[in-house]
Amino acid sequence: MGRISGPTIRKSQRKSTFDAQAFFDSAGVSRTVAEVRRSEPIFRQGDPSKHIYYIQKGSVKLSVLNHFGKEAVVGVLGPDQFFGEGCLTGSPVRMATATAVTPSRLLAIEKEEMIRALHVEHTLSDRFISYILARSIRLEEDLVDQLFNSSEKRLARTLLLLAQYGKQGEPQKMLPKVTQGMLAEMIGTTRSRVNFFMNKFRKLGFIKYNGELHINDSLLSIVLHD
Repeated sequence: MGRISGPTIRKSQRKSTFDAQAFFDSAGVSRTVAEVRRSEPIFRQGDPSKHIYYIQKGSVKLSVLNHFGKEAVVGVLGPDQFFGEGCLTGSPVRMATATAVTPSRLLAIEKEEMIRALHVEHTLSDRFISYILARSIRLEEDLVDQLFNSSEKRLARTLLLLAQYGKQGEPQKMLPKVTQGMLAEMIGTTRSRVNFFMNKFRKLGFIKYNGELHINDSLLSIVLHD
């Protein structure tokens, strides 16, 4: 019987050249620009689901709350990513809460306008379908990671993904406001365990602190190590 291994982190073959702002301008897509402060909610779990959002600048945290009041972070998104797409499936309410991690600029597009644009603008629909498929694959990899990998590997993989490893020539710097508590919620462990592994990664030279957290490519060795 074959051994099930955790998900890998693949380098992108090329960086996308799709400019959503320019496209929305040229296609005449109706939308509004929202400037959101750090820690400000964009929508809350259970709110009416009426808009889809595109991140121009900043980062957004998606989290869910269970019946016992326990919160879990299910994703941190950055520039050139959509969120709130559940409204396009007919879901009347939000299934998660979206909160700005840093000051952010968002494009808010009404559900009906986005559906119209997807039907008539093939460039947008191709881009959006590719994004949704990539997001689905990422969720599957996250589940496999959660089920089969140690908390140390899960943390290393999460840091690399947040640093957008493989999407640019070098990993970009990590956002300073992504806290150890948030990382613990994302990988399903305690803050003390995250602190232990972060100190270990720093001593090994995989990460460094300089007012902000920087991720080195060498952290990938933790993910690949059996």
